[in-house]
Amino acid sequence: MKSIRFLSTLAFASISLASQAQGDPQTIARIIDEGKNHSQAMSILTHITKKIGPRLTGSNKLARGEEWAMSEFRRFGCTNVHLEKWGDVPVGFERGALQTARMVAPYDVPMVFTTSSWTNGTNGIVTADAVYAPKTMAELNERRSELAGKWVVMPPQAGGRPQPGAPAPATEASQVAAELNKMNIAGMIRGSRNELVITGGSWRDKTFESHPGAVSVLVRKSDYDRITRNLDWKRKVVLAIGAENHWIKGPMPQHVVVAEIKGTEKPEEVVIVSGHFDSWDGPGSEGASDNGTGSATALEAARILNKVGAKPKRTIRFILWTGEEQGLYGSTEYVKQHAGELDKISAVLVDDGGSNYQGGYVVLESMKPMFEQAIAPMLTAFPDYPQVLRVVPTMPRGGGSDHVPFNNAGVPGFFTMETGKQDYNFVHHTQHDHLGNVIPEYIVQSATNHAVVAYNLACAATMVPRAPKPAPAGG
Repeated sequence: MKSIRFLSTLAFASISLASQAQGDPQTIARIIDEGKNHSQAMSILTHITKKIGPRLTGSNKLARGEEWAMSEFRRFGCTNVHLEKWGDVPVGFERGALQTARMVAPYDVPMVFTTSSWTNGTNGIVTADAVYAPKTMAELNERRSELAGKWVVMPPQAGGRPQPGAPAPATEASQVAAELNKMNIAGMIRGSRNELVITGGSWRDKTFESHPGAVSVLVRKSDYDRITRNLDWKRKVVLAIGAENHWIKGPMPQHVVVAEIKGTEKPEEVVIVSGHFDSWDGPGSEGASDNGTGSATALEAARILNKVGAKPKRTIRFILWTGEEQGLYGSTEYVKQHAGELDKISAVLVDDGGSNYQGGYVVLESMKPMFEQAIAPMLTAFPDYPQVLRVVPTMPRGGGSDHVPFNNAGVPGFFTMETGKQDYNFVHHTQHDHLGNVIPEYIVQSATNHAVVAYNLACAATMVPRAPKPAPAGG
């Protein structure tokens, strides 16, 4: 009954919107009813996080996830479902099931930790004494035999969000760290600046055959403080850490996932709906809010539009990017490979801001009327989720997600303005990026909004207006 009442109310409201609607009002009503009352967004996200898990670029999990995503797009009814290669990762990386860290003396307490991706792990659980790192090279040389086989506790790192293996300034301390990295120690222990442990990493200068370096573990601040406090009290501190890290022989080809609903009148013109499928993979993370949510909303938007039989005038293309976390590789290469088609891309919608709802867009003044019409049905259907259009003089060239390469090429790219109660910094690249910190009602709105806005823009009288192209150098 709830669904029937909602559909009747929306059908009545759609009469007043008919004069400003870009797409067919009855189709929009069906889109909203399907998205709001029959959502599968959380089911999709649950599969991504629980069945596939974290999806590091260059991992087998990501490759398996891409195959699953293609099968879902096909099941929904999309056409032209395929992978597009953007490059190769020279060496792959994936974590095993053994990910544990404890202080076992002077008392037993678990620790929260991570190691950088593409760094060496332990051979099983390594239990060893913890000792302070030498402060100088002279001290290191005096203590070489003592340090062998020990967990070496590094000094605190000032400022920023420290990551294990992060480069340090060229100081004597960095010389000590570089030498420790060559020694037969259990590993190095570093402390985060707070209770969040941030996972990062790079495949740069590493191969399957050559990836030197000691194990480097980042623990949360309270664990680091507990270790150092007991060392300062001259107690024997013993740590037991198991970090199962696997290297995968490369090169490993990397792809973005593409699917379409073909346009009925102007199929060569395209509206892109997207999110990045790759994630970081630190212990505890499932790649949920960054960016399983953006991937799930793109997949769910495809399902909704196919389910209601939407017939957009322009093609709606769904893309799950990869290589985003390492430097927007997938979207950057896509722009290069499709350079001849960029003038036919009306808009690129990117959801990559966590588990909050889609609360609006950053637009040029010339775009505002079109977006006001595009979001109008959503404001009626989801009155508790207001949206804003922030007008700017030029499209943003920064922002750190997959809209950036498009804006830099003159194609309107939109990073959905995430609004709501989730603290994104709490989950961003941390041990807390799991399904339990996702807000289901926001994902329902975001997927429905993706579908409505993409459909309306695909049915608009014109493509989204663009800023004038910059004049050629010297012109």
